[in-house]
Amino acid sequence: MLFLRSTLFQVLFYSVTLVMMILGSPVLLVPRRYGWWLVPFWSRVLQWLMRWVAGIKVEVRGLENIPEGGFIVASKHQSAWETVSLIPFFSAPTFILKRELRWIPIFGWYTAKFEQIPINRGKRSAALAAMIESAKETIAKGRQIFIFPEGTRRAVGAEPKYKFGIAHLYKDLGCAVLPVAHNAGIYWPRSSWLVYPGTVIVEFLPAIEPGLEPHIFHERLVSTIETASDKLIAEAQRAPDPSPVPNSVR
Repeated sequence: MLFLRSTLFQVLFYSVTLVMMILGSPVLLVPRRYGWWLVPFWSRVLQWLMRWVAGIKVEVRGLENIPEGGFIVASKHQSAWETVSLIPFFSAPTFILKRELRWIPIFGWYTAKFEQIPINRGKRSAALAAMIESAKETIAKGRQIFIFPEGTRRAVGAEPKYKFGIAHLYKDLGCAVLPVAHNAGIYWPRSSWLVYPGTVIVEFLPAIEPGLEPHIFHERLVSTIETASDKLIAEAQRAPDPSPVPNSVR
């Protein structure tokens, strides 16, 4: 039953995404602010599928901690869930993503239209400079820069590997950083076909204000996100019918 339910969800997830990109393609011809509605709508449709097909519910905490205007969103990266489900909480998020994603037909057109920030991981110094320049323009427009500081998804319980690039971004932009913790990897594990029913808990933590030394900021960010995420994972493990995914929490 779990396999069939997961298969139906996975097929619908990608099929609905493709159909919506094709049917919504006229928004590529209008200014970004008029076409952006399609993105949060897409997110809500997929979350509906998560709820009613895969059995994933969501509990949200800390909405009062989300600042206004332009700032950086730094999220724990365990799953595909956060790349989709966090979008509607922000007015105009800009993701920092691999340059290669721009090359994907149709999808890449949307990332360009909605001014997502590509980064060339093969040229670190030049890529960092270009990213910071684009990020400054984004913050000046009052948009939110969405980044996964670990760079790639990490399995539940795995040792965290946060890149220091976000500390450079924090220093150069001089804006607040909103840490985001969650336990989505328990229910939708990375590189897994199976999606387990349960309640994802996402928590928006108090923002880290600008002005800290980069290394102090980095340590605080890692400690804040990891401590909160570990608590949420432990809470999920105590659920009446816990997912079999987690092995241990640090």
